[in-house]
Amino acid sequence: MKSLLRYLKDYKKESVLAPLFKMLEASFELLVPLVMAAVIDVGIAQEDRPYIVKMCFVLIALGLIGLVCSITAQYFSAKAASGFGTGVRHALFEHIQKLTFTEMDTIGSSTLITRLTSDINQTQSGVNLVLRLFLRSPFIVFGAMIMAFTVDVKAAVIFVVVIPVLSVIVFGIMLVTMPLYRKVQSCLDRVLLTTRENLAGVRVIRAFNKEQEEREKFEQENQTLTDAQKFVGRISGLMNPLTYIVVNGGIIALIYAGAIRVNIGDLTQGEVVALINYMSQILTELVKLANLIITVTKAVACGNRIGSVLNIQPDMEDGDQILSVENIYPAADGRQSGQKIPAVEFDHVSLTYKGAGGESLTDISFRAMKGQTIGIIGGTGSGKSSLVNLIPRFYDATQGKIRIFGKDIREIQIESLREHIGIVPQKAVLFKGTIAENLRWGNENASDDELEEALAISQAKEFVDRKPDRTEFQIEQGGRNLSGGQKQRLTIARALVRKPEILILDDSASALDFATDAALRSAIRSMKGSPAVFIVSQRAS
Repeated sequence: MKSLLRYLKDYKKESVLAPLFKMLEASFELLVPLVMAAVIDVGIAQEDRPYIVKMCFVLIALGLIGLVCSITAQYFSAKAASGFGTGVRHALFEHIQKLTFTEMDTIGSSTLITRLTSDINQTQSGVNLVLRLFLRSPFIVFGAMIMAFTVDVKAAVIFVVVIPVLSVIVFGIMLVTMPLYRKVQSCLDRVLLTTRENLAGVRVIRAFNKEQEEREKFEQENQTLTDAQKFVGRISGLMNPLTYIVVNGGIIALIYAGAIRVNIGDLTQGEVVALINYMSQILTELVKLANLIITVTKAVACGNRIGSVLNIQPDMEDGDQILSVENIYPAADGRQSGQKIPAVEFDHVSLTYKGAGGESLTDISFRAMKGQTIGIIGGTGSGKSSLVNLIPRFYDATQGKIRIFGKDIREIQIESLREHIGIVPQKAVLFKGTIAENLRWGNENASDDELEEALAISQAKEFVDRKPDRTEFQIEQGGRNLSGGQKQRLTIARALVRKPEILILDDSASALDFATDAALRSAIRSMKGSPAVFIVSQRAS
């Protein structure tokens, strides 16, 4: 959690002013019992109505000044907390983008979504409450005790006994609940994972009539989360009754001792009322402090979870070389001299996934020249996708070397490397927006003519022409309003817009009929620039 506090550095002024104004409000609040004591001892005892009216105006003034200070503090604390949450959210999202596929596979997307949403919201609420109450509540607790000593030393001894007992209760419960809140967040991760899987695979669940089983599984995990929350809630719920018992016991002791002291003339009635008011203030503030500690406990647990993700260092180091046309074809006679340089070369490459029992790829060597088409065929789980995923460096080979145009891919900047590669993954993923916006993911500066060319090569032009507004047709989230074949053709077009030197089609034509598939491959072979094409397919043709 400490590592996250650096995101408050741009809000130093707000972080200082918020508690400062809260303490000003608390200072005016501590004066109220003394004014009330004066009203009772002077105004009421002597039947001095003008004095009572004057003191009432003083109380109103103290209330208004305290209100202004409170609103100002709320403004500064909300601004600082919102800025903190925004900073953490941006930093976490940016860090997740840097993680390799290996780390993403290890952590799990459901956990990362929880970190980005629920956990950050909890830490933001914690920062907000800390700025508002962390100094104010202890200030009033100890301030009330000090003010009680100025009223009467003997009666104030009760405060000295009550406050340590309350502190033991509050901090004891905090220490017990902190690890339990971490467990609650882990249960929330599992519920989110199940929910996400059910929503993503709803068609499969219905096809196999598994709705009841999935519902039972969700209810079981939801019940586990509920039980964990109930358990920690019961422990946290002890805070209020225990503090009320101790403080009300203190008030009883004050009334008893005060009555005896008033009877013998050592104390006035107003001073007893002031002491009781100070004890009530302590009760109110300790209840606030208890709620603050519960929120802060959650916030610290969530902050540590966020910090654990931010502390993960990507195991893939970026290279320092830039892959450009000039680097690929350095000779004066242009590209012709570079035709003999392999576009992709595997040199005794092996791959073992993290935590796997054995190698997924073993001792693979081959060369692919520009203009060549490489077909990769094999059974399910034979490592076809693993092989092509090594080319754009989604994973690093555990043994051997991979060269792109004669350069080791570990020495090339990842961003520069991927600019020369067009990849169409197994699962066709489209984003909400127009067809043109989705295609320009491949090249944000692509002209309309280049989009049309990519659509024609990918065999998507025929159905795009039938859509209203053509390339301005709105695609829903995940491409829900398109068929499987249409989605695949658009993802292929998106890769072609980049005009890559290397094109990878990872089983991306499985939803196409044989005629469209053949027309697609024929169009790709006739592309300008003659890219090296890798086709992963279940079809031997």
